Formats: sequence, structure tokens, C-alpha cells
Amino acid sequence: MARFSLKAFSLWLAALACLPLGSIANAEPIQWVTVGDPGNTADTPKAPNPPAGAVATSFQIMKYEFTNQRYIDFLNAVAATDTYSLYNASMGSDARGGITQSGLSGAFTYLAKTDMGDKPVNFVSWFDAARVSNWYQNGATPSSSTEDGAYTLVGGQTTGTAPAVNPGATFYVPTEDQWYKAAYYKGGGTSAGYWNYATQSDSAPTAVTADSTGNGSAGSTGNFANYDTTADWNSQDGNVTTVGTNGGPSAYGAFDMSGNVYEWNDFTGDTGLRGGAWSSPAFNVSSSFSISYNPSSEPYFFGFRLASPVSVPEIDPNGLSAVLGLIVGGLGFLERRRYGR
Repeated sequence: MARFSLKAFSLWLAALACLPLGSIANAEPIQWVTVGDPGNTADTPKAPNPPAGAVATSFQIMKYEFTNQRYIDFLNAVAATDTYSLYNASMGSDARGGITQSGLSGAFTYLAKTDMGDKPVNFVSWFDAARVSNWYQNGATPSSSTEDGAYTLVGGQTTGTAPAVNPGATFYVPTEDQWYKAAYYKGGGTSAGYWNYATQSDSAPTAVTADSTGNGSAGSTGNFANYDTTADWNSQDGNVTTVGTNGGPSAYGAFDMSGNVYEWNDFTGDTGLRGGAWSSPAFNVSSSFSISYNPSSEPYFFGFRLASPVSVPEIDPNGLSAVLGLIVGGLGFLERRRYGR
């Protein structure tokens, strides 16, 4: 029977601590907010939409929209050949896109355009968001599959009807009810009611302007949003702005759920979008507006954020190294004690 070796285990942990973070988990941990008050009532219908917002269980949703830099991490991990068209060429050619692609197929690499890394990714389809979900579900490493996990995408599916989320998924595109609740519900009980806008207000937010690098003028407080084509920068008449700089959050702490980019969600048996965009009128960034859309569409004002049913642990590179260092050091001490050194 092989004898357990503290020395060998110490060396293994030391090697693990030196691995690139991408070998262990995604390099940029997701910030989540928890949407509680399970079993809440739905909002009253706003014609022509049915009631929305009732969710039976607590869940989490991303605090910020999925950014260009986060999508770049994904592309650099899985899209060296870009088999599934995860990169839209307009991300590089359009002034409102934020990502460039370099190299030849099989060796593609991706970088953020100047001042665009912290802006919401756009030119993405529902299928792109589903593949991101699968990647996270499977560990967010270069070898993690994008084709199954949260969603089963048969035959490299990029068009057609979006498949339903698989049971047990821990990363996924939020349902319309989840998205709606995270944006508009007042919280604090199961019959608390709903705001008209995701800035905890029934009045239309003031439209933000932007500085020369695309930061919204409001910061992270107040009844403001990026809509109505007022955030002019990068020589554009209205543009995406830095996530979290366009006014206050929803009651649960999620930013930019009114304005910046429309966000994909799942209707019952369909895909849709909510929240409005930098170019939208006030009505489109309110709770009254929703739209069903072809899940393969990739306009420059479509983006997304993910949801999760549970608390998902993230690995911080500095914290991981410190913890492993303590473990390795402790095991080294035990090794020395064992052999009288």
C-alpha cells in the first residue's frame, strides 16, 4: 500500500499556487447580488404584457452587466478558432463595439479597445450568453465546454429555438420573472410592490451624459440612467457607458437595469429583452416595455447579465495564493516535526 507523503502533497500544493488563475477559475470574479423575498406577488399587468416578477425562490443576479473585458476573458479561453461565431466583427469595426480580434483562425486573440473594457458587451446573441453560461458552469477554464452544462446546444446550434435551461444549472440567462423582480421589485416582503424604473423610482430617470472616456455623469447614486442618446463620447451621438456609473441600483443592488444595453432574458418558451438601451426613449427603460426577439440577433444595443440559483464561490488570485501558502507552510512544519528537522 502506498504511503501518504506530506512532502509530496506540499510540493503539489506549491505547484498549484503557481498556476495561472485561468487554469483554476475565471480571472475576474463575478459580483452577485441576492434577490430574496421568495414567493413574492407578481406585478399588475401593463398592457400588452402579462403579470411578471413573481419568483418562488431566492436567487442571485450579476450586480453589473457583462462587460467587454469579461467577454474577452471568455473569448481568449475558448475562441482561438471561433467555431461558434462568438465574436461579431462589428465589435471591432463599429465605434460602439469594444473588442478587437487579431491573428489567424486557430490562433485568434482578443483585446479591449481603448476605454471599452469596462463597458457592457454588445453585438451578442442569446446563444452567446448561453455559451458563456455553459463555460462558467463547467469551470471557466480553456478546456471548459461551451456546448452543454447549463444549456444543451446540439450540433453547434447558433440559430433556431433557444433550448430550455437544464435542471441544476448554476449559471444561466435569467427568466423574465427573475430579471423583472431584480430590476423593479421594492423588496422587504412578499407584497412590497414594484417601481416603474430600475432606479427605485416611479418617475423617469434623468438621462446621463458622459466624460471623454465613457464614464456616466451620475456615478452610482440617484435617479439617472443611460438612455435617450445623451451619453455622447468617442465621437458618437449616444454610446454605452461604464457599468455602474449611470445612477443608483435597483432595490437589490443591481446597476444599469434601466438603460445602457437591452439584456437578454428567457420568456416562457421564448427569448426576450428588457431594460432599454443608451438609444431608447423613457418608455423602453421602464417596467412597461418588453420585447420578444430572435435569439440569434446581435444588434449593437443587446447585452446580458447572468443569474444563479445559489451562492457560487469565486477564487481570488491573491486570496488563493495566501491560503495555499499557509497550507504549504503548515505542512512543511509538520514534515520537519515528523523527521526531527
